[in-house]
Amino acid sequence: MTNTATSTKPGIYDLFNRKRSYMTHEHEMFRTSLQKFLKKEAVPNIEKWDEESYTPREFFRKMGDQGFLCPQVDSEYGGLGLDFGFNLILAEELNRIGVGTTASLSSSIVVPYLERYGTEEQKREYLPKCVSGEITTAIAMSEPGIGSDLAKLGTTAVKDGENYIVNGEKTFISNGLNAGLFFVAVKTDQHATSAKKGISILLVDEDTPGFSRGKKLKKLGQHSADTVELIFEDARVPVANLLGDEGKGFYYMMEKLQQERLIVAIGAIAVAEEMLKSTMSYVKERKAFGKSISSFQNTQFEIAEMATELSMAQTFIDDLTSKQLKGENIVTETSMAKWFITEMARKMSVRCLQLYGGYGYMEEYPIARRYRDVAVMPVYAGTTEIMKNIIAKNLGL
Repeated sequence: MTNTATSTKPGIYDLFNRKRSYMTHEHEMFRTSLQKFLKKEAVPNIEKWDEESYTPREFFRKMGDQGFLCPQVDSEYGGLGLDFGFNLILAEELNRIGVGTTASLSSSIVVPYLERYGTEEQKREYLPKCVSGEITTAIAMSEPGIGSDLAKLGTTAVKDGENYIVNGEKTFISNGLNAGLFFVAVKTDQHATSAKKGISILLVDEDTPGFSRGKKLKKLGQHSADTVELIFEDARVPVANLLGDEGKGFYYMMEKLQQERLIVAIGAIAVAEEMLKSTMSYVKERKAFGKSISSFQNTQFEIAEMATELSMAQTFIDDLTSKQLKGENIVTETSMAKWFITEMARKMSVRCLQLYGGYGYMEEYPIARRYRDVAVMPVYAGTTEIMKNIIAKNLGL
């Protein structure tokens, strides 16, 4: 009797080209165009931008000219009015090459605050400039000594006639050097019964009197994405620049942070894919003891385990993305995805570098940069520990 289980050779499993039900032909056209653009405008400059710890504004203007920035913005304000899936593609492809991720931060994480809570006047003033790349944005939450506990922030905004007088410092501000518009979390009510109810968000232009950028921070990784300190010394911000309602800033941030965490998880998937893909190519080519490293059982087990983890994570994130596009409440699942997938990517960077051996420690191989860049993913947009706290709370613990 023929053993059908072994009589035919199984096909090669395609790990990196999964089909996603929510992706349309238009999504794929957008992806293809973006990939071509990045190959021409970004990839040749990665090493230079890493060394300079800066991605020039001109790159964002070029992205805007090609229609890649803020794809979700309504046509009334110069955008394309596309669905959230296009923002996810932007995050994936920028993370895939490992440069210019601040474009995704501005387009997909910060600008939606303005779309959701901004006045008509604010939208008409700033959205067209965000779409064109004339300005990019940054959100300023963290302060020296204050990270996850946003209710304790110390930057104050005291109303004085038609202005708020802002004093304080912000730190770890991604895109802080490039941004032309800052969404700044401030304390507008020092005597609120709940610290959370005293927080507001102000729109601060880069040329605001009393506002300045502090030092550019030196980071372990993600060098091409600038990170700086912000300083407010009696900065005068017009009351008209209040985003939404006074005292509602904390709740606005909590709502939008979930979208940010989903985008971070999607970016981590893209990085993990690239690390595993390059490692698989390397172990097939590299030889030791007269045969390729890929023929050793340890290598095969390591690759098999990472491929399985990646496939499971991809399935989970695809399901969450479909729910996000339908407007479903996925706060708990997003917190799960953010901690699990970013931690998976960080661990994978260690495992992949080990398979490269000594060459993995050399800058000429991209795994060295990936190893540095992925390290912060379980930290920003809410640490792994904060994600677990959210999950536990939503489980009724």
